[in-house]
Amino acid sequence: LEKMTDLVAVWEVALSDGVHKIEFEHGTTSGKRVVYVDGKEEIRREWMFKLVGKETFTVGATKTKAAINIDAVSGFAYEYTLEINGKSLKQYIENRLKTTNTWILSLGGTDYRIVLEKDTMDVWCNGQKMETAGEFVEDGTETHFTVADHSCCIKAVSSGKRKEGIIHTLIVDNREIPEAVE
Repeated sequence: LEKMTDLVAVWEVALSDGVHKIEFEHGTTSGKRVVYVDGKEEIRREWMFKLVGKETFTVGATKTKAAINIDAVSGFAYEYTLEINGKSLKQYIENRLKTTNTWILSLGGTDYRIVLEKDTMDVWCNGQKMETAGEFVEDGTETHFTVADHSCCIKAVSSGKRKEGIIHTLIVDNREIPEAVE
């Protein structure tokens, strides 16, 4: 059972279509590199003579660009960093907090993860891009969609403050859902 003996890094990455697990194996004696996304092998390289470098691949339904950088720190120690869309994971997460809203809710015993991409107003639910209908209302806009026969609406209202911008609120069956922190 040599599987996962050279596991050196595991990351969880929240994208619009779900939270993805990225695992990286690096055999520093064999030069082996293996990248798994959600348990599925994406890249396997045996006998790499150069132990440092970069492995690039895509993640999720949106085929988001990802890369693992392998850098030597000292002697036989290595550092592994994950980049998403050309940004460090930390920068990506900080940027994502500004460009998306995420809500987690349970309807009829099933958990749903709803994500709003503020730049495109696309709505994702459990990995599927939703059909939506937008309308202008007195105090802003409403984006309507349905999840498991429940009527959902994301209200976008100006905060009145320039720094805060627009406030997005998810309402399901006339009940406000608190935003999740991922």
